[in-house]
Amino acid sequence: MTYNDRFIRACLKQEVDQLPVWYMRQAGRYDPEYRAIKENYSLLEICRQPELAAEVTLMPVRKLGVDAAILYSDIMNPVASIGIDFDIVKNIGPVIDNPIRTAEDIERLRPIDVEKDLSHILETIRILDRELEVPLITFAGAPFTIASYLIEGRPSKSYIRTKSLMYGEPKLWHRLMDKLGDMVIEYLKHHVKNGGKAFQVFDSWVGALSPKDFEIYVLPTITRIFAELETLDVPKIYFPGVSSGELLPTLTDIKADVIGLDWRISIEEGRRRTGGGFAVQGNLDPYVLTAPMDVIKQYAKEIIDEGIKSPGFVFNLGHGLFPEASLDKLRELTEYVHDYSAETLRKSGAGLTS
Repeated sequence: MTYNDRFIRACLKQEVDQLPVWYMRQAGRYDPEYRAIKENYSLLEICRQPELAAEVTLMPVRKLGVDAAILYSDIMNPVASIGIDFDIVKNIGPVIDNPIRTAEDIERLRPIDVEKDLSHILETIRILDRELEVPLITFAGAPFTIASYLIEGRPSKSYIRTKSLMYGEPKLWHRLMDKLGDMVIEYLKHHVKNGGKAFQVFDSWVGALSPKDFEIYVLPTITRIFAELETLDVPKIYFPGVSSGELLPTLTDIKADVIGLDWRISIEEGRRRTGGGFAVQGNLDPYVLTAPMDVIKQYAKEIIDEGIKSPGFVFNLGHGLFPEASLDKLRELTEYVHDYSAETLRKSGAGLTS
């Protein structure tokens, strides 16, 4: 079997013949076949059926020609193992039955038991490890982003309860960060043990914090997560989510290989702010995909031209795909990124090796 390791090589700033491509939420509602599956099964029901979850993970790899698969799952899945009851509610998102509001709520959170409570996810990873011809990216939600759901009880735009706990009871906040950090570390260790070839830590909403608050209340736990996972021989990605450009200079010492960027900052500036030591991933605004194809390609070209100036670049979106995105446009975009970057690299030799 021919194995495409282009994504792995780019993450490690090694030579590539063309830029690798994958898309956050690439297994999702833009695909009519996936929508048909969702008519019969909820997200969590799909996750509990390893064969079905593996098939959904495989669909965009076959249809789009991307260079990596990302596990079909949800960042909330591991919290079920630590004592949180939740559901994913249509048009809302995660809704928590027993939100965290007190010291007692935090202390009742138990250590994660991945083998016992999340064996279906590990089986999905094992199936995909056998069937894929590209690397499998697994993932976890970062402690701040998970905490925002656990404390608010559902998605929030203001994070008022989250910040009230953070500012008002910092000892409790750090206790919660420690427990969620332990959960993420153990969860991702099991992913790699069972066949994950890379992982991404999603911190989708941490851009709601100032750099100072991020350094005080979040960065110590992020630093610990990547330090404790440093010995795992797979690429490690930290995506600090949307509106996080001001946080990037604080990340220079974390033991990640790749930093994901959103579309509000250029690839070149993202590299500068993170100190130049990381590969970078990003960062097309997902909603550019609503434009005509020539406009999409122009935006992609600008990102590619910046990306190949230095070794270590993975083409992606600046956030996840949205339901109205076009499967045909995504397929054509993937082909364009491959073809244009291959031609440009071949002509210039730029960005091939570190």
